[in-house]
Amino acid sequence: MKKLVAEFIGTFALVFLGCASVVIAGADGTTGVGLVGIALTFGLALIGMAYGIGPISGCHINPAVSVGAVVAGRMPAADLVGYVLAQLAGAIFAALALMAIAAGNPDHSGALGATGWSTYGATSAFLFELIATFLFVVVILGATQKAAAVGPAGLAVGLTLIAIHLAGIPISGASVNPARSIGPALFSGGAAIGQLWLYIVAPILGAAVAGFLFRNKMLGLE
Repeated sequence: MKKLVAEFIGTFALVFLGCASVVIAGADGTTGVGLVGIALTFGLALIGMAYGIGPISGCHINPAVSVGAVVAGRMPAADLVGYVLAQLAGAIFAALALMAIAAGNPDHSGALGATGWSTYGATSAFLFELIATFLFVVVILGATQKAAAVGPAGLAVGLTLIAIHLAGIPISGASVNPARSIGPALFSGGAAIGQLWLYIVAPILGAAVAGFLFRNKMLGLE
C-alpha cells in the first residue's frame, strides 16, 4: 500500500505541476514560462519526486515505466496493475485539481494541458513518443541498476525528461507517459480523447523494447 500511495502522489505532482505550467503559467514566453519553462517544470517535478518517493516505490509515476520495469525483470508482474491504477488515479485527481484552480480565472479557456498533435501529424507524433519513451526508459533502467551510482539517478532521469520536452513539445506535446495524457484528456474531450490511443500505445511499446534489452543483457551490467 505504501508503494501505491507513493505512486499516486508522485503522478499527481508530475501531472499537476507540469500541466499547470502549461495552463496557468502560460506558454507564450512573454507573460508565461514558455516552452523551456514547461520542460523544466516537468523535469524538476520528476527530480523532486524521485528523491521523495523513489526509495518507497521506485518513482515510476508512469505506466510505461512500470511496463518497462516488468519486462526487464525489475518488478513482479503481479504489481503492475496496482501501480498503473495508482498512477492513473493520481493523474485524474491532478487534472481535477487543476480544473478547480483554473476555474478561478473567468477568462480561462478550459484547457487542461492535454497532449495532442497537429502540425507534424500522427506518424511523426507516434515515432517521437515511441523513440523518446524508449530512450527515457533506457536511462531509468540504466541509472537505477545495481552497478550504477545511487545518488545521481533522479537527476539523470529528470534531466532526460527535460530534454525530451524541449525536443518534443512541438511534435507531440512530449508525453512519454500514458497517465499524464489520460488525466487531462478525460476532462478535455474532443480531439484529446480521439488522439489518446497514440499516447498509450507508443510509450508502452518503447518502454517494452527498452525493458527487453535489459532483460536479455544487451544493456545493463546486472
